[in-house]
This record gives sequence, structure tokens and C-alpha cells, in this order.
Amino acid sequence: MVAEVPAFKHKYTERVIPFTAGDGMALNLINVQGEKPPSKCPVLLVHGAGVRANIFRAPVEVTIVDALIAQGYDVWLENWRASIDFAPNLWTLDQAALYDHPQAVKTVIAETGVSEIKAIIHCQGSTSFTMSAMAGLIPEVTTIVSNAVSLHPVVSKWSLFKLTYLLPLVKVMSQYLNPHWGVQAPTLIAKIITLLVNLTHHECNNAVCKQVSFTYGSGFPALWSHENLNEETHEWLKEEFAAVPLCFFEQITRCINVGNLVSVQGFKELPDDFVQATPKTDARFAFFTGANNLCFLPQSQLNTYEYFSALRQNYHTLHILPDYGHLDVFMGKNAAQDTFPLIIQELEKTNT
Repeated sequence: MVAEVPAFKHKYTERVIPFTAGDGMALNLINVQGEKPPSKCPVLLVHGAGVRANIFRAPVEVTIVDALIAQGYDVWLENWRASIDFAPNLWTLDQAALYDHPQAVKTVIAETGVSEIKAIIHCQGSTSFTMSAMAGLIPEVTTIVSNAVSLHPVVSKWSLFKLTYLLPLVKVMSQYLNPHWGVQAPTLIAKIITLLVNLTHHECNNAVCKQVSFTYGSGFPALWSHENLNEETHEWLKEEFAAVPLCFFEQITRCINVGNLVSVQGFKELPDDFVQATPKTDARFAFFTGANNLCFLPQSQLNTYEYFSALRQNYHTLHILPDYGHLDVFMGKNAAQDTFPLIIQELEKTNT
């Protein structure tokens, strides 16, 4: 039975808990609780590239944080090294998988005193967290709800063209791409890209929305459908996207060409090729994707679901959400009715 999500606001208590990643980088968690103490286990929410933990709290009537708290969960938002709350840095998925997520999980365990938690992971938070799980670095996580992409990144031909041919040109002048250049373009390469985006993207008047589509996908727009966003969210997202390093795009391009996640830094704790290594996790995965995802095609999650199901039948699940794309799964004005109940249903399941 699909859980119902109540449409009302809570008064919350928030704590910011700093933690130190395995390589010494200062990161943090945001613990959000309602007026009543949580009655269920902690759930860790992990954002994607070039955004921050706040991406799960768009200005909609009911956010995923609201929905989880209403169901009694103890909500923890992770700001890992890709977060725009921190200074831009040349991060890789390997670093996040080895240094960030395992320490975030350990911090939640230490703060709450529980032995097991669950997680909701999105985009590059999902790929890197999946790497952590498959390498056996987060055994405390028993259920993982993964949105958009995990083990098998698949993109459109146009996206692959941009990654293959445009990325090296940008790298000559910058180590980063930044959708916020649509608001302020401080350098020559920022001005060139802004001009290119303005010449080719006419889907709306939001400069950051258009830059996001150029940076992360092949659509107009790429990460959501405009009809799924309310006006306040569309305006709010101007300040929710910033710098993402080209070294990440180089790694994900390599993964796309191989067909699955590969590591690039030679850390002994991570396999070179994640499909060739046996997963060191008993976690149950619930794979989600929007049917209209133009950042990572739905085939991405389908391929990963089939891979995990071949290893353990009737254990993992797949949800392809009609009329949704990439981030509107969480930010959509109707997501509380369309997607959140399915996510909560997966969290409620007992792993057998």
C-alpha cells in the first residue's frame, strides 16, 4: 500500500554537525527533526554535483524532508565535497566514495546510537554512494533509494558529443563549469559559454535554468519539465547551482564510454571496474528514474536494476516515473503525490 503524504508544514529543529572526511576535508551534515522525536531510523539524503543538501528543500508545498519527517524518520542531509556550500575543489567520484560518504554514515551512527540507517541518493551523490556500498565501505546502510543514475551511466548522443569534444576546449581556459555564470560571468570563458547558451537555449527566461541544461544534459530544459515546477521553485534554483569541476566530467565520460562506473585514482579500497568486482554489500536498492530524464537516460537505472537482480532475484526494485525527469522527482510541485509515496514505500519495506 502506498503511504500517504500529508500536505502541511512542520516546525523543525535543525542541527549542523561538522565532520571530517577521510582525507581531512571539512564537511557537514544537517539533522532535521519535527516537533515530535523521530520514531524510525535515520535516513541520509545525498545530493548531486554542483548543488547542495538544500536541493531537497525546494519551495514546494511538501518537500521530501517534510514527507519523511511526517512518517517518523530521522532526516540527515549530507553536504559532501561537491556541495556549493564549500569552496570549489577538484573532486572525483573516487574521493567522495572513499572519504566522504563512509565518514558521513559513521557520523550519523555516532550521533544517533543506531546500528543501521537508510539512504536516498541522487545523481552523482548516487554514483559515488553506490561506489561506497559496492566497495563494502558503508555496511551500516541497509536500504538505498537511488534516483537518476547509479552503476551504469547512459546519456544521449548530444550529451556524449559535448563531453567528448566541447569539454577539452573548455578545459583550456577553466577547471570548472558553473551554471551561475548565467547571472554573473566573471571570466572570458564564462562570457563565451553564456553567449553560446543564450544563442541556443530559448526555453525560458531563467539564465541559470538554461545554463543547467547546457551543463548537465541535452534537453530544453534538461533536468526537469517546466510544467512540473512552480514559479517560486523556478526562480529559487538560480542560487542552487554553482561550480562543478571538469575532472568530474572527465571521469563520468570515461564511465559512459566503458558502460559502467570505473575508478580513476587507483585507491586500493576501490575496484578499478565496479561491474567486474563482486559487490560487497547486502543493501537492498530501489532504483528510481523519470521516464523523461534527459540528463541520464532511464536506461541507466534499468541496466543497473538488471545487473543487481541477476545477482539476487526478487530483492531490488525499479520505478520509472512517467512525466518526470531528473530533479523534478524531488522538486516537482506534485512530487508529494506522485513520487514521495513510492520512495517512502521502499523505505518501509523489510529486507528479506
